[in-house]
Amino acid sequence: IKCFNVESEAELERISRIASELGVVAPISLRVNPDVDAGTHPYISTGLKENKFGIASDAALAVYRHAATLPGLDLVGIDCHIGSQLTSVAPFLDAIDRLLAMVDALAAEGIHLKHFDMGGGLGVPYDGEEPPLPDELINAVRGRFASRNLMLMVEPGRSIAANAGVFVTRIEYLKCNEHKNFAIVDGAMNDLLRPALYGAWQKIIPVECSDDPSRPELQFDVVGPVCESGDFLGKDRPLRIAAGDLLAVRSAGAYGFVMSSNYNTRNRVAEVMVDGGAYQIVRARETVELQLSLESLLQLDSRSNPDSDAANGR
Repeated sequence: IKCFNVESEAELERISRIASELGVVAPISLRVNPDVDAGTHPYISTGLKENKFGIASDAALAVYRHAATLPGLDLVGIDCHIGSQLTSVAPFLDAIDRLLAMVDALAAEGIHLKHFDMGGGLGVPYDGEEPPLPDELINAVRGRFASRNLMLMVEPGRSIAANAGVFVTRIEYLKCNEHKNFAIVDGAMNDLLRPALYGAWQKIIPVECSDDPSRPELQFDVVGPVCESGDFLGKDRPLRIAAGDLLAVRSAGAYGFVMSSNYNTRNRVAEVMVDGGAYQIVRARETVELQLSLESLLQLDSRSNPDSDAANGR
């Protein structure tokens, strides 16, 4: 690995102890929480004081000094990640400036770091957002590193993967009442959690558009079959649809399958890679048998269980 990004003093002590026991030297970078507001959803904001991530900026220098005295460690870098789905360059620059001041303070004390990991978080357009393009971000950042002997690292996960993936689901039923129109689909919150988890908006479109005049365009909540009122993929979406249609939930390449689960004993979906006119199944659909394969029937018999005998004074 490149290094351990350490988030607490306790973790630092553990790595030092294990590295010493193994007779190796562990490369270490500290993740510093710069207390910068990323201007994103609270659930994906990670760089404020109240967030659980990283070492507080006002304690970071002391932790670096302590790390420099511990055996089995090599201090190689500094790291931060202030949040996800950022739509402005300003929070990145604010965090970078705060951490570069620490880099200079450490260098003055003889602790010279080799890399600076600015994290990820560059947003993508889900619903009309206009995040900076990757080259805009890098052009804004590079001047701050031009005269420094530091390797600059970035983690552009969402911005690469999000709009490269689509979640396809089939409409099982349409159900309407005086308050709502529901499109009940075979996909659910266990497959794509983001809408239920933090109200994320992802565009939903029919795979095949219909001009059939018998299908009026109506506002639908697109919901799944899981036993939760929060089981939805989208609300109040204008759609011209019928039972049996396929819907494509766009921008599902990031935080999609990796956040899926087997809730309600639902099988996780297959993943298909598409390249032009060619496609390949790259992850097979789960089966119930596969889910149950890790389970076993309870074999305990209280009549012969030593722990049970002891509890009953026998």
